[in-house]
Amino acid sequence: MDRITDLEVRDIRFPTSLDRDGSDAMNPDPDYSAAYVILRTDRPDGLQGHGLTFTIGRGTEIVVAAVMALRPLVVGQPLAAFTGSPGAFWKHLTGDSQLRWLGPEKGVIHLATAAVVNALWDLWAKIERKPLWKLLSGLSPAQIVELVDWRYLSDAMTPSEAQEMLDRLVSTRSARESEIIASGYPAYTTSAGWLGYSDDKIRRLCREALADGWTAFKVKVGADLEDDRRRCSIVRAEIGPDLPLMIDANQRWDVAQAIEWVQALAPCDPLWIEEPTSPDDILGHAAIARALAPFGIGVATGEHCQNRVVFKQLLQAEAISFCQIDSCRLGGVNEVVAVLLLAAKFGVPVCPHAGGVGLCEYVQHESIFDFICVTGSHEGRMIEFVDHLHGHFVDPCVIRRGRYQAPTAPGTSITMKLESLEAHGYPSGEVWKRLRAKKP
Repeated sequence: MDRITDLEVRDIRFPTSLDRDGSDAMNPDPDYSAAYVILRTDRPDGLQGHGLTFTIGRGTEIVVAAVMALRPLVVGQPLAAFTGSPGAFWKHLTGDSQLRWLGPEKGVIHLATAAVVNALWDLWAKIERKPLWKLLSGLSPAQIVELVDWRYLSDAMTPSEAQEMLDRLVSTRSARESEIIASGYPAYTTSAGWLGYSDDKIRRLCREALADGWTAFKVKVGADLEDDRRRCSIVRAEIGPDLPLMIDANQRWDVAQAIEWVQALAPCDPLWIEEPTSPDDILGHAAIARALAPFGIGVATGEHCQNRVVFKQLLQAEAISFCQIDSCRLGGVNEVVAVLLLAAKFGVPVCPHAGGVGLCEYVQHESIFDFICVTGSHEGRMIEFVDHLHGHFVDPCVIRRGRYQAPTAPGTSITMKLESLEAHGYPSGEVWKRLRAKKP
């Protein structure tokens, strides 16, 4: 019987703060990083499962320690314990009473859970020789429903409602699969919108993006209103009046401040304001949404929503117009599926958070699955794209003319090159040794 024989976790960090890549109002100096998990088995083909949780530098070692705390729940388990009932195995991982006390399905333990769960899905998809989206979209409605832990959700959606919704789209799955393979999935770019970029760099990046076929753009805001007005105006002038422009405050504001600030930016015609306030403030998001509705500006959030329950409440409270799943903040594929189902029930489009390390690689699979099996539509939906660090992956995401191309390689697209893992291991990798040698 095939068993999981080992779990290794590495602290991997990239010094992106040197060029202020990824900088925003709350995170001015991120070093894009990951707690990187490798699952090994006793299979003769030597297949491994790879998974990660995205971080931005300091504290990655804490997530690594949390992954190691989960290790006894995984090592020694037969693969069939997961592949035969992935929903039950998810509950096994999240149900350890002593670990759960540290943060019931939230916080560092949940970040660690995401890395382990996603590594399990990567392993299963490689065994089946399918990309994750293909594995997921081959499951029956009943199997998809089984993935979800329905505890705490039944007041918003029941398993039978979910199965009925999924049943309606089964007969047309193949047509949508053909469509997505032919045309790709819509995306938007944040590459020109980082807070630390100069005006000239913003203009240049906008023009390059337009030439490459991009049709939607996002700008970071929240540090200085006049600076935001200027930068948003630059982007709007470069992209014209018709293309979508989104703004992202990364939790910078209080509720009243968020309303006032975004209203001041309304002349730039943003489609949404992302993370305007604390990600845990459901009622605050609802108040912001009501205040901005007359301006035609939606509210988006999700990259720091800690679990499906917070998403449930945001949807119930009509607090968001756009749902932004994060493959590593939620507890891996299983919980992402739960949120996709909830968003479909409430009619809110899912526009995943991406960028970072590996997030673009992850979410493309989940959005394609959402299109094929859950909603049957990508209207009003798009995936974030940031052109950072993709060259470190064996099967990086592919963008053509502003659209994600359907992955073809088996797995979750998250396996990193061995040389990248070695060079960027913290603190002993060669990249970090060289940086330390340069500092006094």
